[in-house]
Amino acid sequence: MGLGAFIAGVPVQPVLIRYPNSLDTTSWAWRGPGVLKVLWLTASQPCSVVDVEFLPVYHPSPEESRDPTLYANNVQRVMAQALGIPATECEFVGSLPVIVVGRLKVALEPQLWELGKVLRKAGLSPGRVDTGAEPGRSRMISQEEFARQLQLSDPQTVAGAFSYFQQDAKGLVDFRDVALALAALDGGRNLEELTRLAFELFAEEQAEGPGRLLYKDGFSTILHLLLGSPRPAATTLHAELCQEGPCQGLSLGQFQDFSLHDPLHGKLFSAYLRPSQKPHASPTGSPPALANGSVQAPKQKGD
Repeated sequence: MGLGAFIAGVPVQPVLIRYPNSLDTTSWAWRGPGVLKVLWLTASQPCSVVDVEFLPVYHPSPEESRDPTLYANNVQRVMAQALGIPATECEFVGSLPVIVVGRLKVALEPQLWELGKVLRKAGLSPGRVDTGAEPGRSRMISQEEFARQLQLSDPQTVAGAFSYFQQDAKGLVDFRDVALALAALDGGRNLEELTRLAFELFAEEQAEGPGRLLYKDGFSTILHLLLGSPRPAATTLHAELCQEGPCQGLSLGQFQDFSLHDPLHGKLFSAYLRPSQKPHASPTGSPPALANGSVQAPKQKGD
């Protein structure tokens, strides 16, 4: 549940909407039917019924007024009980469903997994692609060059795979993003080697002093590619990690301490980067945290 309405800490009135029709054409799922199919299913019914119920105004406690997350979760619990349905801590960032793990938001299914399915369907083995990406240097490529580099010929496959990467105003993507995604999908590197490669690709030379550091843009790109984390959430986490040191960037050791050895976040990399081996694994090795402590979160889909 979003926190916008709860940040002020003032009373709110929950509103429930039910569609008690024989055919459910209103409960949207992020991988559900398209708009045309929903319209067709809706039009196939003689009438569509909607019930709107206004629950009593919810007055927050002093603790809830100070903690928007607690406030939102408790209101969500009341609404879920009234509807007789379960509730989880899944929320949407744009159209992306995410859950909160520690200090980070991660996608229920990173787009990296979907990219892997597209490439496997096209018969491409990521390990056979010679990326040649230069560490620390951005090289922007077009969709045509992307197709040549990955040896893809089907226009639909090329467009689908290319769309998984962030494009600039000219429609170009950073080839380092492609190189890291292919390395993660290849599975030929262990996690230590993969995180080292990620650091080498995106770390930058320090303005003063020797060595290279991973700054917020590179850090957020890595987490977005590998874990599906929204970039703003990753940027916030980077700032928190940098507070523990004198620099505004992370060294290789600091980055690997976070990605490999952190008790919570380290398990994310292990679970998310080996989806073919752990298709139903929770990122932390245990069921995801629940919004009201009483219902089970939906299982993730595997390959």
